[in-house]
Amino acid sequence: MLTDSNVSPVRRNNRQADRRLRRRPFLAAATLTTSLAVAGAATAMAPAPTAGGAGNSDVVYSLASFTSALPQTMGGAVTNDVSARVETAIAKADAAIAASGHITSEIAGSKLEVGVKDTVVETEDLEAAIEHLESIEKIPLMDIEGATRDVVAETATVSAETSSLRGHLDAAIEKEKERIAEAKRKAAAKAKAKAEAERKAAEEAAAAARAAESSSSSSSSSSSSSGSSSGSSSAPAAKVAASGTSAGAAQATARSMMSNYGWGGDQFNCLVSLWNKESGWNYRAQNPSSGAYGIPQALPGSKMSSAGSDWQTNPATQIAWGLGYIDGRYGTPCGAWGHSQSVGWY
Repeated sequence: MLTDSNVSPVRRNNRQADRRLRRRPFLAAATLTTSLAVAGAATAMAPAPTAGGAGNSDVVYSLASFTSALPQTMGGAVTNDVSARVETAIAKADAAIAASGHITSEIAGSKLEVGVKDTVVETEDLEAAIEHLESIEKIPLMDIEGATRDVVAETATVSAETSSLRGHLDAAIEKEKERIAEAKRKAAAKAKAKAEAERKAAEEAAAAARAAESSSSSSSSSSSSSGSSSGSSSAPAAKVAASGTSAGAAQATARSMMSNYGWGGDQFNCLVSLWNKESGWNYRAQNPSSGAYGIPQALPGSKMSSAGSDWQTNPATQIAWGLGYIDGRYGTPCGAWGHSQSVGWY
C-alpha cells in the first residue's frame, strides 16, 4: 500500500515537481477544449439568417440569449478562479502529505508510547485524487470541479489524522516531562534523607566512640595500677589508635551505622575484611605512595570533608563517608570487597 512513510522525500519532491510541470498545460488544454466546445455549440444551435432586416435582428437576439444562458447550463468556461482553486487544492494536498510524513518521523524519533498502534497516516486515496486531477487533459469543466473537490475532501481527511497523531505525541511528551520531573524530585528527597541519616549516625557514632575511649582509658589505668601492686605484667592491650580509639571501637561504630543502609551481619564481615586490608581500621593510616588516608583510605583524604570537617581526626566521620562511598559505587560492602579481591583496590 502506498503511504507517505514508504515514499522517500526525494521521490516525493520529484513527483511534486513533475506535477507542477504538467499542471498548467493540462488546465490550459481543458480551458481551450471547453471554450471550443461552447463556441461550437453556439454556432450549431443558432438559427440561419433570413433576408429581411427583422430576421437579422432576430438572429442577433437569439445568439445573444443563447450565449448568456450557455455558461449556466454547461457550467461556464474555465476561468482563472478555477485554475487558482486547482493550484491551491493541490498545494494544500502536497503540504498535508508532507506533514503526515513528518509526524510519523517525529513519533519514531521520540521513542515514546503515544497510545496508538498505527502511527502512519494513509495517503493512498489522496495521492490517487491528486493524480486524477493532474492527469485531466480534455474533460468538461464540471469534471475539473469534481476532481478538485475530491482532492480537497481527501486533504481534509489526511490533515485530520495527522492532527490526531500530533495530539497524541504532544500528550506523550508532556507525560514524559512529568515522569522525569517526578524522578528528579524522588532522587533529591532520597539524597536528602540519606544525608540526614548519615549526619545523625555520625553524631551517634561519635558519642559512642567518646564513651568507648573513656571506658578504654579507665580500664588501662586500672590494669596498670593492678600490675604495679602485684608485680606481674598486665595482659596485652587492644590495638589502639593515636587518639585512644581502638579498632574494635571503630568497628562498633561502623556496625551501628550500617543499619541505615539495611545491611546485615554478612555485609559487616565483608566490611571488616575490606578495611582490615586497607587500613587495619586505623583512622590515621596513610598510604605513603598514593596519599590515601584514614580507615576507608579515601584518595585524596580531603574527600571525607563532605561528611564532616573533622575528617582527619574523627573515625566516625571517616566511617560515615566510607559507607556512603561503598553504597554509591558498589551497592554493598561485599560488592566492594569482591572488587578489591579481584583487582586489588576498591
